[in-house]
Amino acid sequence: TTTNNNNSADTEFKKVKSKNNNKRKRRVVEDGEMMETEDRGAPKRPNFPPISGDKLQGGSDEIRKIAVPSHRYTPLKENWLKIFTPIVEHLHLQVRFNLKTRNVEIRTCKETQDISSLTKAADFVKAFVLGFQVEDALALIRLDELFLETFDVTDVKPLKGDHLSRAIGRIAGKGGKTKFTIENVTRTRIVLADTKVHILGSFQNIKMARTAICNLILGSPPSKVYGNIRAVASRAAERF
Repeated sequence: TTTNNNNSADTEFKKVKSKNNNKRKRRVVEDGEMMETEDRGAPKRPNFPPISGDKLQGGSDEIRKIAVPSHRYTPLKENWLKIFTPIVEHLHLQVRFNLKTRNVEIRTCKETQDISSLTKAADFVKAFVLGFQVEDALALIRLDELFLETFDVTDVKPLKGDHLSRAIGRIAGKGGKTKFTIENVTRTRIVLADTKVHILGSFQNIKMARTAICNLILGSPPSKVYGNIRAVASRAAERF
């Protein structure tokens, strides 16, 4: 009888308390907001309001200066209103052209809300100074994932004289055809300024355009480069 009792006790179902201490409970804060807190004795998560741009700056105004080369004075004068308007009205910054130092000076003020506005405005002006159209450079203010990249033709291959001229000619193509094709396929903007190449676009697109330009500098025929970038662009489109 005792053995039977033992067997019945063993076969009895016993409830086991759960040891899951990592459960998270939602607790209603007095403000009416929901806040996640750790179960059992964990410290409460602080709920801070977003800090204003004025406090982030520590009270002092920040300033950026962009040097303007002599050949860009006339375009700057002609397009000043297009450059001035988005910086002042949308980014709430102050801007001026210093005639003595020949610099465009941008600084924050009390109306500045976003601390990253100064960097966006500086990139916008820098892009225009490098030779991009105002409409193209304006994308640097509107979109966050755009970058500027600059490199020299001689960084890729140390060319001199006519060899250097031919390499620049291969990048541009007849009437700028090759440059336009690379721009359209890779969705970038390219500026050729003497031996410098400036590319404006997203990180992945800049990489594609840079590879194509480097291949042209190294001597690849344009037809082969077109084929390569079209294949890469179609693969990238499929991926996304």
